[in-house]
Amino acid sequence: MDTGTTEITRKYVLTGRVQGVGFRWFTKRLADEFGVKGFVRNQYDGSVLVVAQGPRERLETFERLLAEGPSYARVDHMRNEPPDRNEFFHHFEIR
Repeated sequence: MDTGTTEITRKYVLTGRVQGVGFRWFTKRLADEFGVKGFVRNQYDGSVLVVAQGPRERLETFERLLAEGPSYARVDHMRNEPPDRNEFFHHFEIR
């Protein structure tokens, strides 16, 4: 029986006005609030990459709020991709 405590990993690529608007700091605060581990990083193409790890229920809430973004951001699209590899994170960081 799944109690919701099994950790899963998700990878998101967000596009729109997501750089230069505090998006990485917003994501870090959100991750810390929900006990999500992983990282957030600006990409060269103007998108933001987020790799998040935690219990499914927490990640669902994290994902919903991430799609809204901070007040000065505009998320046009959030793509959910398979993670590149099996990684285990101890905290959430801005890269």
